[in-house]
Amino acid sequence: MRVIGTAGHVDHGKSRLVLALTGIDPDRLPEEKAREMTIDLGFAWLTLPSGEQVGVVDVPGHIDFIKNMLAGIGGIDVALFVVAADEGVMPQTREHLAILDLLDVPAGVVALTKMDLVQEPEWLELVQEEVSELLAGTCLSVAPVVPVSARTGEGLPRLLEALGTVLENAPPRRDMGRPRLSIDRVFTVAGFGTVVTGTLSDGSLEVGQEVEIVPRLGRGGPGGVRARIRGLQTHKRKIERAVPGSRVAINLSGVRTEQLRRGQVVTLPDLLRPTQLVDLRLRLLPDAPAPLQHSQEVDFFCGAAEVVARTRLLDAQVIPLGGEGWVQVRLREPVAVAAGDRFILRRPSPSRTLGGGRVVNPHPKRHHRRFRPETIARLETLARGQPEDVLLQTLQEREPGGARETVAASGLGGAAIGALDKLLSTGQVSFLGVSEKAVPAAQAVASNRYLVSSAGWQHLKQRLQSVLVDYHDQHPLRLGMPLEELKSRLQPRRAWPGRLFNELVGRAVAEGVVVEAEEFIRTADHVVRFSPEQQKQVDALLGRFRAQPYTPPSVAEATASTGPDVLQALIEAKTLTRVNEGVLFLAETYEEMVERIVAHLRSEWSITVAQVRDMFATSRKYALPLMEHLDERRVTRRVGDKRVLR
Repeated sequence: MRVIGTAGHVDHGKSRLVLALTGIDPDRLPEEKAREMTIDLGFAWLTLPSGEQVGVVDVPGHIDFIKNMLAGIGGIDVALFVVAADEGVMPQTREHLAILDLLDVPAGVVALTKMDLVQEPEWLELVQEEVSELLAGTCLSVAPVVPVSARTGEGLPRLLEALGTVLENAPPRRDMGRPRLSIDRVFTVAGFGTVVTGTLSDGSLEVGQEVEIVPRLGRGGPGGVRARIRGLQTHKRKIERAVPGSRVAINLSGVRTEQLRRGQVVTLPDLLRPTQLVDLRLRLLPDAPAPLQHSQEVDFFCGAAEVVARTRLLDAQVIPLGGEGWVQVRLREPVAVAAGDRFILRRPSPSRTLGGGRVVNPHPKRHHRRFRPETIARLETLARGQPEDVLLQTLQEREPGGARETVAASGLGGAAIGALDKLLSTGQVSFLGVSEKAVPAAQAVASNRYLVSSAGWQHLKQRLQSVLVDYHDQHPLRLGMPLEELKSRLQPRRAWPGRLFNELVGRAVAEGVVVEAEEFIRTADHVVRFSPEQQKQVDALLGRFRAQPYTPPSVAEATASTGPDVLQALIEAKTLTRVNEGVLFLAETYEEMVERIVAHLRSEWSITVAQVRDMFATSRKYALPLMEHLDERRVTRRVGDKRVLR
């Protein structure tokens, strides 16, 4: 799932373009209709030429509503940057671009709207040149520029194609097994109750899960509010599981709307702690209104949250225009943020964007003393990532992976063992094999246990089920898929060792994801079903086997009666037992013959093929293959012309 977000100056046609692309009017408020201006976030979705559905967040462009814009722009994959062809670059064009750049939006497409209002081709060329100069050196420097008209529809197919291409090349959403949804809307639906919406990141959510909404409003304690997911929707379609990157509406039970507001985060219980003290790496805009001062009051934006904060500059007296620095902010109210989150700082009045950057430490233990080299060194280390995050990311690039190789590849040195212990204790990483006992990380590394992240295990299970479902669709009469074939289809470019594959299958079986039957494996709900015509053929064939149990139809005759697929299904279901390439017995007949032969051997010590032939009034054509089969099964052993028990 991916999300596109609009950006651009007021009245440059963002909402009209979204309506033209999606058929959905993102302006939902009566005041927006009356003023013909987007005030709050709007939402829609569209289908790309590839067939992929993507969400669209439409943001206000007016300077008075940039705070609302910031609540929706942080969770997007691609920016749809809008510039009106008849006006060109305007003040909020520049500010919106600066915000996109500070938030490190991965990619974008520029739509030159209202091209139908431009009469002179030279003017359109001048606007394109102006836009290209503006984008140089920003996150949208290589963004394609597509002239369009939402009124006539001209250029819309090209714009959709460009969005599809950019999304294909955009980095995939990470799944760290730590779901977070920053709430951007809270409302009530009659008959359902409380609903919140937002863009899901870092993990998946499922119907029935218990969740926690943090921070708790007011003075209700340090934790959050517990609730349960009653239902999930994406693009007004009910789903059982929401994946990272998707626009999601969550129907929550156990919580009231007055306990919720924009900026809170829906996550798993005890996963995210609110904070009022945050360490940041800040980049100040070259055209910010003034250098950033120590102890300056600012507005802090992260996710959909907006909080008043005060700066504490750690390595400089001031941060100059276009400069960077280490900043600790004291927030007036708690927020729920994580290391690596992007943020924006704005001057409260008159409202202007100052700069932005990345959260380095969401939970510093205390106020840092300024100008301390050891503090700066520690922050620089943290900027490279928390050890457990680095180790988890290393594992997810190679999983399932051996603990020894994963630790070595992380480059964390001695910090890796502690990070692995933490990941194991919190359940974010587990041993692949079901028989593995909980052991310390050091022991897991020494024995090179196979590791898998919680998100990675979900992906493996889905992949395993997908491969099996495809196989069942292609071979509905087969009991299951041969294990060796499953292994060859599952393994990536590098071949999986046998132990790794066996542990994966063993865990999937233990969790009821699949069922293993001897050398076959199937999904838990797969059942072989014959069509009425096939069942009629089966009944007729089995009737022949029962009528002449010791001289039954040959393999060739049985194949001619039912076809090879149906016959193979009867063999795999153990209705028929095949003793060699040409001879079959009804399974119950085969067991009876074996019991009588074994009983004879226990009393008489030996038996010949001729005696077997006479015992069942059959012929050598059946007796010899039966005894050779028992030799192969190591039930009997040949001694000259006789057989004895092993």
